[in-house]
Amino acid sequence: MHLELTPEALLKQLGYTVTEQTLKQINTIMEKTEGLDTFLPHIPSFADALAVEKGYIAMSNSVDHLKIKCDADDNADNLSAFTDLVNHWADKYKLKLQKVENKPTYYIIGHA
Repeated sequence: MHLELTPEALLKQLGYTVTEQTLKQINTIMEKTEGLDTFLPHIPSFADALAVEKGYIAMSNSVDHLKIKCDADDNADNLSAFTDLVNHWADKYKLKLQKVENKPTYYIIGHA
């Protein structure tokens, strides 16, 4: 089964309300993230896996990319598991990520 995520469906999957502003933002993100369409069908299962480690996928307010973030306390085990999970998915789906210095946050830059 092939799952196609429209901008509206992607917003809903990420927990956003569909508005003119959020549609504009997600469309810009989708245009600027090279190869994102190849990864879109996997976002729901990735988001589910991240939730176990208190992580999530969201739209960035500062750059035109999706971000992967962990809101866990400074629990080393949890952050380590989150980092391992992000790296596993990045390798598996050939994602190019940009790590935010000193934070458990990554931007999905594109398809490697």
